[in-house]
Amino acid sequence: MSDRTPLTVAVVGATGVVGRTMVQVLAERDFPIGELRLLASGRSAGRTVSAAGRTLEVLEATPDAFGGVDIALFSAGGDISTALAPEAAARGATVIDNSSAWRMDPAVPLVVSQVNPDDLAWHEGIIANPNCSTMQLAPVLMALRDAVGLERVVVDTYQSVSGTGADALVELEGQVRAHVAGEPMEASVYPHPIAFNALPEIDVFLPDGSTKEEWKVVAESRKILHLPGLRVACTAVRVPVFVSHSEAVHVETTRPITPERARALFASVPGVIVEDDPARHGYPLATRAAGRDEIFVGRVRQDASIADGRGLSMWVVSDNLRKGAATNAVELAEVLVERGWVRASARRAASEARA
Repeated sequence: MSDRTPLTVAVVGATGVVGRTMVQVLAERDFPIGELRLLASGRSAGRTVSAAGRTLEVLEATPDAFGGVDIALFSAGGDISTALAPEAAARGATVIDNSSAWRMDPAVPLVVSQVNPDDLAWHEGIIANPNCSTMQLAPVLMALRDAVGLERVVVDTYQSVSGTGADALVELEGQVRAHVAGEPMEASVYPHPIAFNALPEIDVFLPDGSTKEEWKVVAESRKILHLPGLRVACTAVRVPVFVSHSEAVHVETTRPITPERARALFASVPGVIVEDDPARHGYPLATRAAGRDEIFVGRVRQDASIADGRGLSMWVVSDNLRKGAATNAVELAEVLVERGWVRASARRAASEARA
């Protein structure tokens, strides 16, 4: 980054799966941090977290905890974000929120770093990080939108349990162990055992029979791509995978496109890797994507059910904890710093405090 002025950065929800990943990614990418402030609920306050070779105490997330903060990364759920994000912004911080609380607010930019970073320019203190399933889909759709136009998207998601949180990871492992031992599998996080299963239920059901997760993919894709009329359908499924979401994507384009051209378009998008060698069983896998920041695309092929060569099908995989949440948030923070879009009041306050 061009501006290496040390910043005061807060991570809210620092003891959660995504919060811990945010701390890890900040260190990996050498983000210019002068002070790292780890915040969580009162019940987690006092715990310690290892970050960049240091052991830091977790503080309670209260409005006053954001005094002097330049950038606040939130991953503590919608209720916390609704209550505390405006408080942080009022104290001069730029908030990048990973919950669904602000995503569809017309006054809040919803941003994927390599798709619509210019939208960050009009933030008023709060920026929304998209849903993890939308996140990995948007760069692929952007490439097609810009080249041949988009008419319709159908996406079926196969989402890992880490998207639910630490309790779900523990539950899946416990159910596998119980099955091997010949014991009953207990379910508490999900309505049914997730081990050796597939649950077409993520988040709450809506009156039309879809789930809120499916609605998020539809509404967020339209906002990020600046295509309010795009026809999108989604079925979201939870599968017994620890990390990484997979998606079967079917697209109807405005103009014809070949799979060969589509692969070239995808490969040209920063952070997207094409793995498409079916003869050698080469295609994106959840296990290989885990721990990586890239979005992987394969099984790119013509959809013969759509006329005139305007149909494509593909398989898209990405680590939902990293690019799907933490890494995109840090990438947005990097863009804010590079372009001078961190709120000036917070920068001044932090500079004065360090003087």
